[in-house]
Amino acid sequence: MREDLIIHTIEPTSHDLGGFKVHRTLPSRPRTMVGPFIFFDQMGPAHLDVGTGIDVRPHPHINLATVTYLYAGAIDHRDSLGTFATIEPGAVNLMTAGHGIVHSERSPSAEREKGPELSGIQTWLALPEADEERDPAFEHVAAAELPVIEAGGATARIIMGELWGASAPTTTYAQTIYADIALEPGSSIPIDAAADERALYVSMGEASLDGMPLLPMTLYVLRPGTHAALRSERGARVMLCGGEAFTTPRHVWWNFVSSRRDRINQAKEDWQAGSFPKVPGDALEFIPIPAVPKTVSYP
Repeated sequence: MREDLIIHTIEPTSHDLGGFKVHRTLPSRPRTMVGPFIFFDQMGPAHLDVGTGIDVRPHPHINLATVTYLYAGAIDHRDSLGTFATIEPGAVNLMTAGHGIVHSERSPSAEREKGPELSGIQTWLALPEADEERDPAFEHVAAAELPVIEAGGATARIIMGELWGASAPTTTYAQTIYADIALEPGSSIPIDAAADERALYVSMGEASLDGMPLLPMTLYVLRPGTHAALRSERGARVMLCGGEAFTTPRHVWWNFVSSRRDRINQAKEDWQAGSFPKVPGDALEFIPIPAVPKTVSYP
């Protein structure tokens, strides 16, 4: 057993969104960030009824970048820049909010007709202070553009940053690592120790780290600088995330992230006043600000 490898074990908070669940490990009371990662959600896995789908109405973000990555299903993304993009498994949608963006996420009509599958990971990355108020942007990186490392029954797709000697083309603002690791039964892969902060998350299946079992849907923050082997006897899907440690704290309230609380308060006022831009093709609905948000930083 190598319990000395782990400095935080973060169990999820689960929310039923009607037809599917999300399991959230960041932000949490034990820890707000791992590298630039400040939000970590697993969506599903779920199979929705025929004729239904996910309908995340237009909502705002500031001072962060969202990263959407699917295992199964498809999502139509629209935003206030005029972007329309359908994400499918293995690809990446990177949306940089900067000084403010609004977007929606809905199941495509073809998915609704057959009963949509939904399984994937959505994360938010805090932006360095110099980039918090940059212009909004959107980037879709196809699955074929992301490097894949294969060895001994383990397959790792590099979503962001450099790992195992390969680099993803996805834009990063701070030093970031992010990978989707698929382990066949009996396979293993070494976990790179280069980043300041790293965490492992078992999305599906069974895995262990140097002999220590890892619970599913739990975020394990690794001790800096340690080397270890990730292994599965029965097969698993594991996410590795992390990057450089931020020297200044970030605050989270609902969909807003910032190094300044007053900036979040301004964003609240702007959304309530209707000052954010609209989403072309999806401007009739919106999500109002909640009285008590489910996503907050501590304290």
